[in-house]
Amino acid sequence: MERMTTLARSERTALADLMLEVGPDAPTLSGDWTTRDLAAHLILRESRPDAAIGILSGPFASYTAKVQAQIAAKPWGDIVETVRNGPPRWSPQSIERLDAESNTVEYFVHHEDVRRAVGGWQPRELTTGEVAQLWPRMKRMAKLIVRKSPVGIVVVPSDGPDGGVNIRLKDGDRDVVISGPSSELSLAIFGRVTQGLTFEGSVADIEAFGSFPR
Repeated sequence: MERMTTLARSERTALADLMLEVGPDAPTLSGDWTTRDLAAHLILRESRPDAAIGILSGPFASYTAKVQAQIAAKPWGDIVETVRNGPPRWSPQSIERLDAESNTVEYFVHHEDVRRAVGGWQPRELTTGEVAQLWPRMKRMAKLIVRKSPVGIVVVPSDGPDGGVNIRLKDGDRDVVISGPSSELSLAIFGRVTQGLTFEGSVADIEAFGSFPR
């Protein structure tokens, strides 16, 4: 039986194709990382659990950085094919259900990190099925991502399973209310460049939402 193509898998493939197209030194929206740095991060995250523990900084961060640099030093074609092939067979993430849980949001955001780092990009319109895979997973992690926001955050998806529903992600004395497609809301939650969203709140509070550390 042919395996269903999940959003995690299709975003992985599209990202690998795009990385080959733009090359290893292209910019991304992942801080100051190039595509080579981003690809090395993805490989480390999926295949080096001994080093992945330092991804979020802490006492193991220097070891993580060392391993990531070693991965990044490999030939670009080999790096991209490793990203494309996904987690090694021994990894729990190689199981399709766990891959979807671990990588749907990760690969959607990083695919857009490469797409939107150069001018001329346009937002993609996800299908109903793709939104149904992305948004519930995004919603589960959103409160953790925005926990340092200095203002309250309410999002109102215009599509998907929560279309038209006000969802509070962060309490605050003053709120920023953000409405629009679930895909763009997902990127806004991560502090990425977006289009097609409506923001309600003071100018200062909207700026604070855009600049707080994720």
